[in-house]
Amino acid sequence: MVTKNDFAPAEWKKLVQAPLLAGFAVSAADPSGFVGALQEAFANAKQLAEAKTGSGGDLVKAVADEILTPAGRADAREGIRSIVQGAQMDEIKSRALEALKETATLVNQKAPGEARAFNGWLAQIARTVAEAGTEGGFLGFGGVKVSDAEKATLGEISQILGA
Repeated sequence: MVTKNDFAPAEWKKLVQAPLLAGFAVSAADPSGFVGALQEAFANAKQLAEAKTGSGGDLVKAVADEILTPAGRADAREGIRSIVQGAQMDEIKSRALEALKETATLVNQKAPGEARAFNGWLAQIARTVAEAGTEGGFLGFGGVKVSDAEKATLGEISQILGA
């Protein structure tokens, strides 16, 4: 069973930040309006809540539990803040993808038995966020569920995570 104690504090922070970064990378690829951003944020939160009770593995549950604590939320927000600080929109996506790559490498090295489930969970979060809002169109009409930019980013995330 893999737990928080199996990781150094800085490593654990990376794991806690990863679920938000997975969704954030997709959101940054093709920013939605206010309503779309809310839908994407709610989709990410729903995935976190479902992970607590799902069958995603011990590491997924441990990270989901941590994010739902005040300290975990602060760590996750810190990760987002470090990604966006001083960056243009295209840089935000590439920074988030680089952070996901570091996290995937860390999990593959330190928890190889949990890596497939954890990386699959991150990929699922990204897909759920991409499908949450409608891109383009007007007032929610005539748009597409997943834009070409989001599809490309999902492909990059899948490649990074091996999912």
